[in-house]
Amino acid sequence: MPVDPALVLGFLALSALLSAVPGPSVLLETSRAITHGRGPAMWIVLGNAVGGVVLLALVLTGLGAIVAASAELFLVVKIAGACYLLYLGVTALLASRRGAGPTDPEPSQVVASRTRRAAVRQGFSVGVANPKSIVSLMAILPQFVDHDLGHPTLQMALIGLAGALAQVVIETVWVLAAGSLRGWFGRAPRRLRRLKTAGGVAMIGLAGRLATQR
Repeated sequence: MPVDPALVLGFLALSALLSAVPGPSVLLETSRAITHGRGPAMWIVLGNAVGGVVLLALVLTGLGAIVAASAELFLVVKIAGACYLLYLGVTALLASRRGAGPTDPEPSQVVASRTRRAAVRQGFSVGVANPKSIVSLMAILPQFVDHDLGHPTLQMALIGLAGALAQVVIETVWVLAAGSLRGWFGRAPRRLRRLKTAGGVAMIGLAGRLATQR
């Protein structure tokens, strides 16, 4: 067996613990589930998962070490991520002023396709925009490698993919839970506007937090 099942379960438990704490991705997914439904939110989950796999690939190829070791590159990635979170927060605030909500008419098939692509891009961008995730993967993954089994890169790849799958499951639970509140918010447009405002402010706050991380 290429990996130790006990180590995989340990990494999954740690991943579940970390993913259970709402971060930028969960905030974006749950707000989208409430305002537009579970389907659109799941496209963000997909994009975020792809972003996580890209981060894993960067770590496995050694590029993650370059980001972690280079203060300048870390700063560039950090500022880019903070700017994107700021953009999402401002967009949410503008949407709250427009008063758009879940009672909006269903988009056409072309518009829906564009919306899905945009959701995937948003999830992907949020997933890869946090350089802290690269550093965390670099610090955590090697701790779950059994060197007696050999092929450490393959072990980290398999364990990392298992963790990504666990993250998808947990984020799906968040989306399903948030989607159940869609009707309650839809009955009172004021609630939805307040939710979008709070989500926008929270996203802007996360952008500031990311920008000040070392």
